[in-house]
Amino acid sequence: MPIPNAAAVDFLASRRSFPAKLMAAPSPDRDALRAILAVGLRVPDHGKLEPWRLVIVERPAMARLADLAETIARDAGGDDQRVAKGRGQFDLGQLAVVVISAPQPSDKVPQIEQLLSAGSVCFGILNAATAAGWGANWLTGWVAYDRKFIETAFGCTPDESVVGIVHIATPAVELAPDRPRPDPDRVSSWLAR
Repeated sequence: MPIPNAAAVDFLASRRSFPAKLMAAPSPDRDALRAILAVGLRVPDHGKLEPWRLVIVERPAMARLADLAETIARDAGGDDQRVAKGRGQFDLGQLAVVVISAPQPSDKVPQIEQLLSAGSVCFGILNAATAAGWGANWLTGWVAYDRKFIETAFGCTPDESVVGIVHIATPAVELAPDRPRPDPDRVSSWLAR
């Protein structure tokens, strides 16, 4: 019989993302972030390909990225809402880990599995940061999908994509009560034979 880790199960059952816009300084220093990343990178990685890379965005770089988001949005004819959405993620950010899917050539590991591995990195970092006591939030938005932005901001190649921007800092307020979560019976079907 398995021996459950009750503390881990309780943590996972109650883990919540903390809204990035409600985080404040301080954020993890480099040593604390390295410890979070060491845990967060323990993900399914078929074939040890490491089909992802990370870009750490520290507070001083946030203003430059906010300005870049505004410029790209305005150049593309974006309205004030698009500009605000792009700027907001960086104007308010303290520290972010940008997880980039960087697929590797492989005859054995399909591209979708490599992409899912990068998504697992986002969730691993989110859980590791939360377990370490920080507020953490996995965001995307148009800045994660705009080719010009991700190539300029994060040096993405044409084969790379941003899977998530994980913001990490200090929770600045108490969270409201948790939202209703999916009912496993409603979203599951059983194949018995």
